[in-house]
Amino acid sequence: MAPLDIIHQLPYRKPFLFVDTLDVVSEDGAKGSYTFREDEYFYEGHFKGNPITPGVILTECMAQIGVVCLGIYLIDGLSPEDKIALVSNEVNFYEPVLPGEKVTVVSEKEYFRFGKLKCSVKMLNEANKIVCKGTISGVIFQKKK
Repeated sequence: MAPLDIIHQLPYRKPFLFVDTLDVVSEDGAKGSYTFREDEYFYEGHFKGNPITPGVILTECMAQIGVVCLGIYLIDGLSPEDKIALVSNEVNFYEPVLPGEKVTVVSEKEYFRFGKLKCSVKMLNEANKIVCKGTISGVIFQKKK
């Protein structure tokens, strides 16, 4: 499945889509990027006068690229009836992400069985410094065929 096809199958749209590119996707993991635009809705109040990207948004970006895109690849496409849900995450944060910054997300599959996908995921900034990293798990609910 081609990376662009996977992006089009994501169950998100702006302003809650945090995937610009999906550069690599394989049985073992995924790599993609997103640039946080200066006019993103969440910067208005986080933090006033000194905006940074909220950790929950960074986690969502990592989940979309590192788990959901990989999951769509592993099941060879998402039908409209299929659902993907986040079930657990443990993420540590090291660097802020400012408005206008591009980040790269790299995930490595730990396991995929019984519909549950667990990945080790990290986010890098443009200076190639680790912004955050951790483990994220999701469950894919496929409509019975």
